[in-house]
Amino acid sequence: MPRTKDSATIKSASYCVIEAPFGRLGIATELVDGSLMLSKIDYLPATKALSSPQNALAKEVAKQCKAYFKDPNYQFDLPMKPSGTVHQQKVWQSIRKIPMGEAKTYGEIAGAIKSGPRAVGTACGANPFPLITPCHRVVSAQGIGGFMKENSPGLYRQIKTWLLRHEGVL
Repeated sequence: MPRTKDSATIKSASYCVIEAPFGRLGIATELVDGSLMLSKIDYLPATKALSSPQNALAKEVAKQCKAYFKDPNYQFDLPMKPSGTVHQQKVWQSIRKIPMGEAKTYGEIAGAIKSGPRAVGTACGANPFPLITPCHRVVSAQGIGGFMKENSPGLYRQIKTWLLRHEGVL
């Protein structure tokens, strides 16, 4: 993240990279209306360099992610920056209701919110908090489906598979 001479800017946004069982997690925090909030989680390859959390919230996010990696029943409790369109918010709210250990199809989510399966998939790909708003629990009617805008074998599908196994779905 570029640093400026304005120390308030440096303190208002922070990005760190922590270890995860499937590679790395990038954690972004930023100041929103005077409150520090989680603004994004990125799935990253194991080759990405680690960098320590630089503020209390980033440290807490890292701690809660590690707790989830040990116990898939762990419930996240973090302040998250509001984001997304009205449609994306509806999709993400629906996804957060999928219990751990279960999965729903894109079509099931679409039917519940009166949308289309592709629109649900697009909203999943735009999810800024993929570990907390568990888009990995949304699968294709024909199999695992895509993940994080990737619809072929690769890093993100490997992560989705790991998460679904970790939660007992696969």
